[in-house]
Amino acid sequence: MSLAPRAVLVHRATEYEELVARHGAHGQAAFFLSSRGRSIEEVVERHHRVERALALVSAAVPLSWRRAQVERADLDRFLFGPEDVVVAVGQDGLVANVAQYVGDRPVVGVDADPGRNPGVLVRHRPADVARLLPAAFSASAGGDELTMVEAVTDSQRLVALNEVYVGASGHRTARYRLGLDGDRGAVEAQASSGVLIGTGTGASGWLRSVWQDRSTEWRLPHPTEARLAWFVREAWPSPATGTRLNAGELAAGARLTVTVESERLVAFGDGMESDALELTWGQTVLLGLCPTKLRLVG
Repeated sequence: MSLAPRAVLVHRATEYEELVARHGAHGQAAFFLSSRGRSIEEVVERHHRVERALALVSAAVPLSWRRAQVERADLDRFLFGPEDVVVAVGQDGLVANVAQYVGDRPVVGVDADPGRNPGVLVRHRPADVARLLPAAFSASAGGDELTMVEAVTDSQRLVALNEVYVGASGHRTARYRLGLDGDRGAVEAQASSGVLIGTGTGASGWLRSVWQDRSTEWRLPHPTEARLAWFVREAWPSPATGTRLNAGELAAGARLTVTVESERLVAFGDGMESDALELTWGQTVLLGLCPTKLRLVG
């Protein structure tokens, strides 16, 4: 007997909730903000807008469906099922955070605070959810299949919608050997601020800021294009390290390899450093196109 579909509402803690958790009470949070020239009223109002959006989305879930709610910080411990439709209520970045955990399940992005978000990934308003959920599993739902990037080691795997960063945690220098498929096996020892590899969705964020600083003759990929862009950040030339391999593109089937020559490096996706892969000396991580795409509805 098959289970009824389940709507999984994903949100992140608001600035107000984080302030109250840190300072213990509304009054203490208000005093903290006022001492820095800010008013808590605007923070509370944004909190209420998110709460209203969540309530409207929850009310739009069909009565015959199951439902669940999860905070962004708990995504790595939440078990998604095959009958799930994921509804990310918040900012564009929340959809990116969700992407690495949901596989090919449909995702609906809902803008909880219109006017403060670009709306690239949270394309809908809470009122749209009642129409979108019943059609989420069918072709009539429309939307895009967005390219993702993956990082794979001998025992671990990480996927991301925008980009994967490989480097040292904090502000230390990352030391590694960079290998490139399709370039006669080119390998170069490097010391840098890390390697960034991203998708067309990520081309509107961190990836673009690096690309704009380079004199590259190629364009960044589109969100649905099966192509990635990669950059080495602040490579340092020395007798033992080079800077020749510092940027490029990866098509389907190609891989960028990073072999660790530091005590510890990390790899994390879309800014989720708390859920990073731990990489140790001699370990190799393969970076390339993910075979799974994010199904963004509508």
